[in-house]
Parts: sequence; structure tokens; C-alpha cells
Amino acid sequence: MQLLPQLTTAHALFLDFDGTLTELAPRPEAVRVASGLIPTLRALHAQLGGALAIVTGRPEVDIDRFLAPLRLPLASEHGARYRLSDTAISAIEPPGLAPVLHAAQALAERHPGLLVEQKSASVALHYRLIPHLESLCHDTLSHAMQGVEGVELLRGKCVLEVKARGVHKGQAISDFMRQSPFAGRTPVFVGDDVTDEAGFAAVQALGGWSIKVGEGPTMAQHRCMTPAALRGWLSAARTPATTSHARAPSSVRPGVPEGAHAGVPAMNPPGEQER
Repeated sequence: MQLLPQLTTAHALFLDFDGTLTELAPRPEAVRVASGLIPTLRALHAQLGGALAIVTGRPEVDIDRFLAPLRLPLASEHGARYRLSDTAISAIEPPGLAPVLHAAQALAERHPGLLVEQKSASVALHYRLIPHLESLCHDTLSHAMQGVEGVELLRGKCVLEVKARGVHKGQAISDFMRQSPFAGRTPVFVGDDVTDEAGFAAVQALGGWSIKVGEGPTMAQHRCMTPAALRGWLSAARTPATTSHARAPSSVRPGVPEGAHAGVPAMNPPGEQER
């Protein structure tokens, strides 16, 4: 597997959120955004001429709250909703998920620790706090979705989600790449989960680069072991011109990008193999 590529102004950058930009947390609302991340994203967004988007399973309200005051281009709910400018639009007709929501809520009432997340176009059931119930959660959702047309079950890290069939991050990235300011650039997508594999496939089909954060099998060409290391790579990609407009966080020594201590590989020209 290759070392991390060198990010340039010719790229379009697509970033997952949980497990990629931030460490995972026991509950979705407990995620913490590292100091320095928001200035880095702001600087890279300007440096790339606006061609930086968050591609996530989360609803847009979550991302905007965590990254405030930034409002970046966004594909939320795995690509069910798009935001290229100020207003988000639905990319699909949301399916009727009332039977799935009812079944998930009933299960959560019987098993405290399960968390039901209702989104505009999907229902997610989180079992991170009680992982031994994975099979029960899977069977419950699978049974409930039998009466709903046009949906599929998506597996993530300690989460199962019923969503519209055919909605995935790869399609979202492909759609963004046909729009300004992304069109004509080389796409780069960074993710950590099996839900990101479709995004990896999409950028590779477009001649771009894919980066997997963490362990596990993947089709991605590059790997970065931790979110902290990924943040270090992003920070190091900022040019002096954009870096000068944002004060470095107090926890990072001048000249040492965040994550350097976490084993960030030296950035080499694309195609240079790890030695």
C-alpha cells in the first residue's frame, strides 16, 4: 500500500467525518472535534477553491453543529441530501420508513443502550454500547423492512441503517464531480468504514486517490492509521499563505503538524511505493 499522496490545488477533497476527521465515540453526540481541525478545513477549502466537501452518514445539522461556523459543501445521510451552496436538497425521494422506525424504537425500549437515530431518509440503530445484540438488531430491522419497497440494510461500525436502495457515497462523489468547483479536478476521498468503500471505488474510477483510516480490509490505495494522523496530513497540506490566516492551536508546536507524533508518513509524489 502506498504512502499518503501529496495534496495539491488540482485536487477535489472529499472527507468522511466519524472515524476519519474525528475519533469514534460511544454515542454520536459525544464526538469531540480536535482543536485545529476547523481552521485547517477552512484553510484547505480556500486553498482548493471551494472543492472540499464532507461526505458522511450524518444529517447536515450534526455536521454544521460540530464544524461551526463552517458550512462546507456536504453530502449527508450517505448521499441522500446534497449541499453545494447555501441550501441542501434531497437527492432522492425519501422512502416510507415508519415500520422500520417503529420496530427499532420498540427494540430500544426493551434494551436500554440501543440508540435509534431517525434521519430524513433513513433509520439507524446504534448498538456500540451493547455489541452482543448485533444479531438481534439485524434480525429486527431485516424483518421490519420486508414491507418497505426500495430500501436496503447498510452495515457500519456498530450501527445498522435502513436507507433507500442505491444511495451511497460513491454516487454522491460522482455527482459532485460534475459540478463546479469540483469538476475537472482529481478527486481524493478519505474514509474509515465499509460504508466508505463505494466512495473509494468512485474516486478510483475517476482517476483519483482513496485513503482508508484505520485497520481492516479495503480497496483503498493508501492507509492512514488514525484520525489524528489524518488531521496531521491535512494540516501539513496547508500552504504558507493559507496557514498564516489561522492561528496554530496551542497544543501544536510551531512547525510540527498535528498528528506528527501519531506516525504520519512523509508525503511523497503519487505512485512512490512505501519502502
